[in-house]
Amino acid sequence: MIKKTTYILLLLLSLGTFVSAQPKQEVRAAWITTAYRLDWPQTLAQTPSSMKQQQRELIQLLDLLKEANFNTILFQVRGRGDATYPSKYEPYSSSLTGRLNGNPGYDPLQFAIEECHKRGMELHAWVVGIPIGSVSFHKSLGAKSPIKKEPKLFVRQGSYWYLNPGNPQSKYYLGKIVKDIVERYNVDGIHFDYLRYPDRSAKFPDNQDYQKYGKGVDKAQWRRDNITQILSHTYHEIKSVKPWVKVSTCPIGKHSDTNHYSAKGWNAYNEVYQDVFKWLEMGIQDQIYPMMYFRGNNFYPFALDWKEQSQGRHIISGLGIYFLDEKEGNWAKEEVQRQLYFVRDNHLEGHAFFRAQFLADDTKGVYSSLVNNHYKYPALIPAIPWLDKIAPNKPQNLKLKITEESAILSWSESKDNDEQNKPTYIIYQSDKQPVDTSKAENILATYIKGTNYVYTPILPINKYKYFAVTAIDRYGNESEAIQLESMHDIEIDE
Repeated sequence: MIKKTTYILLLLLSLGTFVSAQPKQEVRAAWITTAYRLDWPQTLAQTPSSMKQQQRELIQLLDLLKEANFNTILFQVRGRGDATYPSKYEPYSSSLTGRLNGNPGYDPLQFAIEECHKRGMELHAWVVGIPIGSVSFHKSLGAKSPIKKEPKLFVRQGSYWYLNPGNPQSKYYLGKIVKDIVERYNVDGIHFDYLRYPDRSAKFPDNQDYQKYGKGVDKAQWRRDNITQILSHTYHEIKSVKPWVKVSTCPIGKHSDTNHYSAKGWNAYNEVYQDVFKWLEMGIQDQIYPMMYFRGNNFYPFALDWKEQSQGRHIISGLGIYFLDEKEGNWAKEEVQRQLYFVRDNHLEGHAFFRAQFLADDTKGVYSSLVNNHYKYPALIPAIPWLDKIAPNKPQNLKLKITEESAILSWSESKDNDEQNKPTYIIYQSDKQPVDTSKAENILATYIKGTNYVYTPILPINKYKYFAVTAIDRYGNESEAIQLESMHDIEIDE
């Protein structure tokens, strides 16, 4: 039996080897690509047993990312005019079943959301915007193809189809897709990819649209304005339903030339007509994930450029860890490590890794490096105060019950100014009192639902620990902490 003690009794937690200070707030994201089954799934859902195996594969991947203290999953839900959820507007992706428009027997997006939230991770629905796939692919879809349903919204260049940014109605098509996702699912974000014109778009077939809608504006600027209008419409559609849902985009990793470094022609502003700095000025982005899949002076000055132009929004640097693969670029692991440190030192809001399979494979030891060093401790997702900056009420009545098998914390429910959402809770522990809730190393558990937390098993008591609990809302506003201070708040089961 556990004996009574005059000390406030908590659990033994090994802090391991020394790790340099890590930020308490930091986005740690991974792209999970469903197109072509690149990251998930490996198994096609064609029978009840293979459906369960497909689900287990996602669980294993999420467990692996949770072990490395990732907190954000960018989960691909729209590929090229198809979907990895039961869309009202587009057919199921064959990546799930191997069949065109095949039903996998469950809702993969709902399943992924639930599994992410169990692990205290956000799920952002990753939506490919403008390209919708090859001519042969859409022929195979037949009447299920979006092109058959709304042909005036799409244009063909070569052997590929695109949603036409030059048609003012296109924004309504993409808007209804993302609004449907936000209305039906408890997503934490909508993440746009390929919200841009195709590369080398000089021959993009939009001359007639330009003549009809250009109104004398320079054609390059007209194209930028088209993309901006699509994003503005979808942003406001999302916020009209659930204002806490973050809206983000992954643009080309170099916006444009800086004063000292050339973007070498391939950049967001000139090449694919993404006017991202304007998006930030307009406030129609909560986060930007620039795809900074470069090295040296093709990375560092452009990372600073994004931060300087951020308008206070989150800049999460996209890191191209696929270049670690010897078949891709054979980068040394140190290239990625230097980028991680640089991003932190210059106060960008986090990192995103493309893509999850290279983490799962621990390519060049990149995953091990995160677990053992860079992401040794958990991190909370930075707040978005431009949408809401009122923290929930401080939790009350913190109690601790000690049994032979577990430690059970309980507290009273906090209230938030946003009545649509209940706060979740952050648990802290330390061997010092009061617990310093500003330090990442003191975070024990994140985004706990309900008003209790069970830690098992109790380890041999040779070090006393203290607990604290805060409430946090869906905008990332964290309350003051309640500390476990009195022996009257501890019950020991003898």
